[in-house]
Order: sequence, then structure tokens, then C-alpha cells
Amino acid sequence: MTRAILEEIDANAEELVEFAADLIRIPTVNPPGTDYERCAKVIGDRMSALGYEVEYVEALDRPEHTDEHPRVNVVGTLRSDDTGPCVHLNGHFDVVPAGDDWTVDPFGGLIRDGRLYGRGSADMKAGLAAAIYAATAVRRVGISAGTLETSATVDEESGGFAGVAYLAEMGRIHRNRTDYVIIPEPFGIDGISLGHRGVYWFKITARGRMGHGSMPFLGRNAIQDLNVILQKVNEELQPSLATRTTSMPVVPKQARSGSINVNSIRGGQADAGGDEISPAQTPCVPDSAEAVFDRRFILEEQFETVRAEVESLLEDATRENQEREYELTDILIVHPTFTSADSPLVGALERAIRQVVDQPARLVASPGTYDQKHIARIAGVQHCVAYGPGTLEQAHQPDESCSVRDIVTSAKVMAVAAANLLVPS
Repeated sequence: MTRAILEEIDANAEELVEFAADLIRIPTVNPPGTDYERCAKVIGDRMSALGYEVEYVEALDRPEHTDEHPRVNVVGTLRSDDTGPCVHLNGHFDVVPAGDDWTVDPFGGLIRDGRLYGRGSADMKAGLAAAIYAATAVRRVGISAGTLETSATVDEESGGFAGVAYLAEMGRIHRNRTDYVIIPEPFGIDGISLGHRGVYWFKITARGRMGHGSMPFLGRNAIQDLNVILQKVNEELQPSLATRTTSMPVVPKQARSGSINVNSIRGGQADAGGDEISPAQTPCVPDSAEAVFDRRFILEEQFETVRAEVESLLEDATRENQEREYELTDILIVHPTFTSADSPLVGALERAIRQVVDQPARLVASPGTYDQKHIARIAGVQHCVAYGPGTLEQAHQPDESCSVRDIVTSAKVMAVAAANLLVPS
């Protein structure tokens, strides 16, 4: 069975890689969510040609869904007449903006020197293409047990709420019908990600009092009050987080502690006009300033404690000076998720990696979140991991690329693992 699967994928390797390149050539940039509908149709047409039953799922009642940027997901099913588990392969097709410093066209889908280049090559259009051809290979070699599904979803880069979360909420991915889920995020051909850290995005707003810039003593500078919080984060909270480590095998190792990052700062009369060369003249004491923070927390931390630590910093600052005024706003809360290494899904992938790659699997966890959070918490599926071609270091980088050989190898591993789950030895 394994030999037949490997031969089937090898026979279609060129078609698989070119399909991945075709997906890169569709600039599904998020934000704002361009070309989602076109990309979903291209994926759906390919799955139909490969024998899938195809359905399109629009997240009509999500605020992200608009006439200009519709949120369209596509799900393909390879059914059988035999009973057996449902193995679901899920990948997102939205990508982050290209940014600067590219030496190749970020949406050119260039294949050169054994690598596929372009935004989304590693994260994760190559993995999505590999998943589609992996499930196809299982059916083509005559394995008729169970159900194989592949979904291509939107908005993972902005939380996945109109994508995987929506499919989970409507029961399309659910513990009552879905047994195993593999998400081909880029952890390498020998890496199985068991889960990810949690994330708490929040905004702190400092409220001051406007005054004339020549008489700042008549106002209250909100930027200076915000700076008090920035100093406390750097000098008190950050060192404390560095001492807390997780038992999860997070990669890289530096990410095995909690962390906090300042994502953005805004203050004063930021909308007064002007440009970088000739900024607008604003002779005022700023009455408002805000900062957005990205706090990553580990499995051993409780979210209530994570938030309470932030509140404590604000309380300390106001205790030191009662004229200071702060407001804390939650933006995004995602709890850590972790699948047991004893899961039959992990075992099936470990065996497949040994068979295909001829080396032991690495069990890892992700520093950042991905759609496993929705599979675990909304769909309630116990057995979910990430496995796919590419490396985390390539994700979101200029000249993002993925090894062509690894794309094909990952398809083989996913196909063999799925076959092992459908037809246990």
C-alpha cells in the first residue's frame, strides 16, 4: 500500500508543484482579503477534476464578509461506501502582504534551483496543494475505507474566524463527524506540531489633558504617562516572563517562555496631516496615547492570571500618581492548545515519516497560533496536529520559498498517514 501511494504521488509530482505555483500567482492578500473567491474557484475546480465532491461555504454572517471581499471557503470530500473514520486535511489560502526587499516577484510562482518562490509558498499554499494531492493518492490506489476531506479556508492570518472557525461553528468540521485533522503548516518534512502557545492582544490607552505646547504644565502629557507603562513592561513584566518555561516542545527554544511585544504606538495629533519630510505642526500637549501589545502565554499559565498581571501594572502606575488615567481593551484572546503525543494521529504520522523520510519524527509546538485553536475549542476534535512542507523561518519573509522536494515528500507522508488511519494495520 505504501509503495503504491509513493508511486502515485511521484507520477503526479510535477502537476502538484505547478498547482502550488498557480495558487501563489493569485494574490490572496489579507488584509483586506483580495481574490478569495477566484482562488476558491481554482481550488474547487482542481478538486473536482481529481474526483472530489466540492462545496463552497461563504461566511455570509461574518463582519469580514463583504461584497467587495467575500469570504469563500471550499471543502472537498472523497467518500466511500465503507465505514471508517473521517480524516480531514485543512489549509488556509490567505497570505500576508508581500512587503519590501523581494528579489523575485512575490506573486510570480517562480520555480528555480529546486525551490518554489512566492508569498505563501511556505505559509502555506504548498502545504495546501500537497494535502489535496495526498488525499487523492489514497483513493487512487484503491483504499476505499472511511472519508477523506480537504478544506481550503480564509483569514487564518487574521484569526480564521470566517474560515475554520466558521466551518466549526456550522458543524462542517465537528467531533461528531470528524475524527482526525492535519493542518499542513510549515514545520518541515519530519516535524509534527502538537499545538501552540496562547495569545493575548490588548490595547492600553493613556488619557491626558490637552494644553498649549508652550505651557505644558497646564496640560497632562498622555505620551509620557504611556511611557511609564512601557517602562514597567520592559523592566518588570518582561524579565518575569523569561523565567517561566513550558513543557511543550515549542520551537525555536527561545519561545519556550512567555513573551510580550509592543506591536504599535500611537499618540498625540497623529492625524493632523503632513508627511515624513514636513510633519504637521501640532503645538499641543497630547491628551491621548495608545499602545497595542502582543502577549504570548504558555500552557502552564492561566489567562486570568495573564490579564491580571497587566491590570496590576496599570494599578501600580496610578498608585504612584493618581492623575494618571489608563484604559485596558482586549483585542484577541486565544488559549494554548496541545494534542497528546499518544494520539493515534501522531502515531500514524510518526510511522509515515519513518517510512517516507527514513528518520524519526520531531515532536514540536508552535510559538504562534494557527487554526488548531478552532479545531480543538469550537469543533471539539481531540486529534489535530500540524504537519507540512517549509520552515517557520521562511514564513512572512521576503523571498519566501519552499523546497520542491519537500512539497512532494510531505504529500507522501500525509497520504501514508491518512491510509494508516483509514486502514489500521
